Amino acid sequence: MPETTGASYAAAGVDIEAGDRAVELMKEWVKKTQRPEVLGGLGGFAGLFDASALKRYERPLLASATDGVGTKVDLARRMGVYDTIGHDLVGMVVDDLVVCGAEPLFMTDYICVGKVHPERVAAIVKGIAEGCVLAGCALVGGETAEHPGLLGEDDFDVAGAGTGVVEADRLLGADRIRTGDAVIAMASSGLHSNGYSLVRHVLFDRAKLALEQQVEEFGRTLGEELLEPTKIYSLDCLALTRTCEVHAFSHITGGGLASNLARVVPDGLHAIVDRSTWTPGPVFDLVGRTGQVEQLELEKTLNMGVGMIAVVPEESVDVALATLADRGVDAWVAGEITDRGEHTTGAALTGTYSS
Repeated sequence: MPETTGASYAAAGVDIEAGDRAVELMKEWVKKTQRPEVLGGLGGFAGLFDASALKRYERPLLASATDGVGTKVDLARRMGVYDTIGHDLVGMVVDDLVVCGAEPLFMTDYICVGKVHPERVAAIVKGIAEGCVLAGCALVGGETAEHPGLLGEDDFDVAGAGTGVVEADRLLGADRIRTGDAVIAMASSGLHSNGYSLVRHVLFDRAKLALEQQVEEFGRTLGEELLEPTKIYSLDCLALTRTCEVHAFSHITGGGLASNLARVVPDGLHAIVDRSTWTPGPVFDLVGRTGQVEQLELEKTLNMGVGMIAVVPEESVDVALATLADRGVDAWVAGEITDRGEHTTGAALTGTYSS
């Protein structure tokens, strides 16, 4: 028999009251990210940022980036852990901004859920806010969308966009790189937020491993290792630009170290990175060994233990390493910039990983 009562938004699966409660719960976390330039509070139609702060720049260039965290959200959902995935989102966005030397100013987020569970949404925003604090940027707003019928009640996805600023004559990139420059690697905190489709296929579809099982090499469960938040490098990179000369950064995300480094190497030059200068963490070995994944396939999918690269002149190496050490960043000279010679790509890995 046909429905005899009138249709409603709630009957269609959208709970406006739950959405309002989620906003109230997240306000305390968003407040922690505020910078002096932010105007107004959470709940408006748009976030406001006082652009008069840019008057101190001679020629300010605005940088923009947007990203998500991919299928890592599925692991967060399965584990019922919602307050770390935001770190990943912030890291993916702000560390793309800082590659050109830009200071991240503010971010907005987009959270899409099958059903609004206010505490879960607030936990996601808590993680985003904590990531923004680590990045030195403000979270000025966002959107939570409920998509019943398209997503399951426990399903969700997150995305974000960020804006930064850099003085035009301090813009970093390929045009600054010279032969003899050093390639400094900064250690990743693990897989970060790339390659999880491969990781999930290998560890769960093929090997049938369980998220809750203890892994001796990790000293914790498999799930805890896989949810390790992405390291956020933006303030560390900006500190480098203040203490020494930096020619370029490269954020090592999807595509791996060689392809991302190649993006900032100019025509006619080549980056050589020596694998023997570091040992990838045990999670990379687990994925490769368990899935019988060829090394080149691993390297073009995962970061292999390097999350950010700085290219600096040779005379800046000591200061750069000391600056990063003072900030608690594990970093080392991993290679150098050479003439292209017979090389056909902008960057290559040589040698074998240290064991």
